[in-house]
Amino acid sequence: MRQGPTELSTGAGAALARRLAGALILLLAAAASAAAAGDAVRGKRTFQRCYSCHSVDPAETAKLQGPSLYRIMGRPAAKVPGFEYSDAMRKKGAAGLVWDAATLDRYIADPEDVVPGTSMGAPPLRDEQERADLIAYLALSGPYKP
Repeated sequence: MRQGPTELSTGAGAALARRLAGALILLLAAAASAAAAGDAVRGKRTFQRCYSCHSVDPAETAKLQGPSLYRIMGRPAAKVPGFEYSDAMRKKGAAGLVWDAATLDRYIADPEDVVPGTSMGAPPLRDEQERADLIAYLALSGPYKP
């Protein structure tokens, strides 16, 4: 027997429609999560924009314009020994700014918004996926260890 519109909205057809809608929502959420999750290999290429001022090499001896980004995840702002930070960054560090994925994402997207008066001269990285990739690359060096 063929179901009419009323039977579809209240019977087995409605249950199937709800399951399909739920599956579609999960699929879309997984796709969004995959896009937000960074790819460290691509992030290494994105890091080339940062390379002239920053390093992720723990043995780096060159005096660079920016602080080392080695083990930046979980590091309080303005904590690399021997690096001369801007007043703005030192104040943010003293106020409790810590570099986690969310904070780095906001900072890379718009440094001046997160740390007004920062001396970082790189242009904002507006592409969300490129930022996620860069953060995934930076995270490879491990968490901050004081």
